[in-house]
Amino acid sequence: MEQAFRNAHGFGIDEYQNDPDKILEVEQRREKDYQLGQKVASQIERQIHRD
Repeated sequence: MEQAFRNAHGFGIDEYQNDPDKILEVEQRREKDYQLGQKVASQIERQIHRD
């Protein structure tokens, strides 16, 4: 899990937990990814229900 976190974010979990700036950076990235996923899901949903 540590390696996956490091690959995804460029730093380890220990660094993440001890640095408020890194916590903020990761959470902002997660929020952005979530919003993008919601937008894509919404677009797909609209395409499915087109007449």
